[in-house]
Amino acid sequence: MEKDPVCGMSVDPKQTAYKSDYQGKTYYFCSAGCKKAFDEEPEKYVVHQHDAHSSHH
Repeated sequence: MEKDPVCGMSVDPKQTAYKSDYQGKTYYFCSAGCKKAFDEEPEKYVVHQHDAHSSHH
């Protein structure tokens, strides 16, 4: 299962028709509304790994 980055719901990648590729990663969505929100502002929903660890320097 994957997590919808917009609403946090668990999504089965094999069952959903809603997905987007962003920066080399595929994101899966529970609905057209969540996909649309992500496509309009992906930076709002994507957590960058290097940002999450930058406070450890």
